[in-house]
Amino acid sequence: MDHPKISEAEMQLLQLLWEESPLGAAEISERAPEERAWSIKTVKTLLSRLVAKGAVTAVSDGRRYLYTPAVEREAVAVNQARGLLERLFGGRVSPLVAQLARQKGLSEDDLAELEALVRSLRK
Repeated sequence: MDHPKISEAEMQLLQLLWEESPLGAAEISERAPEERAWSIKTVKTLLSRLVAKGAVTAVSDGRRYLYTPAVEREAVAVNQARGLLERLFGGRVSPLVAQLARQKGLSEDDLAELEALVRSLRK
């Protein structure tokens, strides 16, 4: 199942909700990264976009809404990674792994895990 595209700012709100939910807009605003300096209005706008995309649900709680993720972290991660692969490497995995390996370097444990993964995929 394809999930909607999630912007970087929306992803930060989802991260907060994956860590703790349900939360109200004011609570999310308080927990948002300081460097963002989001107003409550900005947080509510981002939340309404996430609700419209089906990534977050909102339940009325008196005069406020409580927000909960409607998508799993792993599903969003796969979708985001797939988009990155398509945009940067034409959908090919090996150039991405090669680039990451050159930039970061791979430990013996990393290499062993990759070898085991390749063996399991060939079965």
